[in-house]
Amino acid sequence: MTNRTYNILFHTHTVSGIIISVGLYIIFFAGSFSFFRDEIISWERNEPVIEKGFGNANFNTMMDSLDQTHSTYGRDISFTKYFEERRLSVNLTPSKDTTVQQDASGREFFYMDINSQNTYDYASNYSIGEFLYRLHFLAQLNLYGSSGYLLAGSIAFFFLFAIITGILVHWKKIVSNFFIFRPKARLKNIWTEAHTALGVIGLPFQFIYAVTGIFFIIATAIVAPPVISIVYEGDSEKMFEDLGVGTKDFPLAMKKSEATPDLNSFVKKTESYWPDFNIEKVTFYNFGDENMHVGVEGFPQYGKQFIGRGELVFNAGTGKIVSEKNPFENTSYVDGATGIMERLHFGDYGGLGLKIIYFILGIISCFVIISGILIWLVARDKKHITEKKRKFNAWLGWSFIAICLTMYPATAFTFVAVKLFIYDFDPERMTSIYQIFFYAWLVLILLFTLKKDNFFTNKYTLILGAILGLMIPVANGVISGNWFWKSFAKAHHDILFIDVFWIILALITFMVGIRLKRINGDSRTSIK
Repeated sequence: MTNRTYNILFHTHTVSGIIISVGLYIIFFAGSFSFFRDEIISWERNEPVIEKGFGNANFNTMMDSLDQTHSTYGRDISFTKYFEERRLSVNLTPSKDTTVQQDASGREFFYMDINSQNTYDYASNYSIGEFLYRLHFLAQLNLYGSSGYLLAGSIAFFFLFAIITGILVHWKKIVSNFFIFRPKARLKNIWTEAHTALGVIGLPFQFIYAVTGIFFIIATAIVAPPVISIVYEGDSEKMFEDLGVGTKDFPLAMKKSEATPDLNSFVKKTESYWPDFNIEKVTFYNFGDENMHVGVEGFPQYGKQFIGRGELVFNAGTGKIVSEKNPFENTSYVDGATGIMERLHFGDYGGLGLKIIYFILGIISCFVIISGILIWLVARDKKHITEKKRKFNAWLGWSFIAICLTMYPATAFTFVAVKLFIYDFDPERMTSIYQIFFYAWLVLILLFTLKKDNFFTNKYTLILGAILGLMIPVANGVISGNWFWKSFAKAHHDILFIDVFWIILALITFMVGIRLKRINGDSRTSIK
């Protein structure tokens, strides 16, 4: 590699990295906590998930409950369980019976608790887990259409570019430099060596997330609309049908069935037909009609098969299978490609242990981003650079570091505040979570930026976050009575995990925080 090529790659790596650094840190930090989305939701609502999947769902009871508050005849009604929580997503299409007033039976979406049959709209069902999950692809910035998604997709694209250029720049010394770390060397060397070593450790993980992030966001937000417009002439249903994900349409017989069959029996038949099958969605087509059908969709258990989608469609009257898509045979290209991307991105195929590994790798990626900012900052704090530029770079560094590192105490504070002060699942819940997190984050950013000391920011965001983190299991015990030893005794493992997780995380960050020492009166830090 010539010096010119090296310099081009080095500077493009530096520039692309610093431009996306803050956005990328937010994505990785929020995404790391999102691996525990299900556990966070159970902890927040005090709703432990005892049985996975649809195991304890009684569709007869749930449909009886829906029938009391909704007009159900002739509608396609689907129950979906995307995540392991007690509440199902419920979709109701408009009735196919044209004699029914559509304003009384239009398209509806809400959530239903499997146990209590209580229903919630999106805002009242909102949670910290949902908030962090959506923050990791910047959904809160969808101020103009899908502007947040596009920004997250652009960051993922430039992140992939930064990874490739970083590998090319460090290629010759990538192995030797991995084993070098000199905490007493010059400041730039400290951050460079930490950046290189941890970057190599997290490289496969970061590459996976750059590629899958681009796939999910760029493909849906940028590629799909022109394909629908040009290739399918605006017919999105036709495209979904070609991709194998289109909706089924059964004609209405316009005659109500004399008796509703046992709805749970179709789930049991599917479980006996495919024992190694995870059911994700149950749909009742033409509910209450003589031509009612039942569709049961899902995917293979990961211990049996990594990818694949399957579905059985039953005639509700006869109980016979009228359509079958076997997930264990002849997996389509679309199912295979999307399945691999989803499994690698969500890390849900290896249980809680894999989620913990993904979380650690995500936090390592956050440190790589911080060290990259500090490398850039130290490299530009030279005497030959004008005073005006040095001040600008310093303020940029203070603000970037403050924005990133204050996410930790702001997140811990949100957990405490939501548990202590937001009891009701009403339409104000979503707004309250937004206000708690963003106002707390904004105050912390301003305070630490105006302090103008990266060492101070680093040390005291860790300590403050640790103190708030230790308050989280205490708040849970005081409000819900679910102290972690009681959760252990009741086998409420999802709630127990969040309490123990925060205790361990808080203790680690507190120990690191109090051991950070300033070196030679500047912003360098070391752990004594």
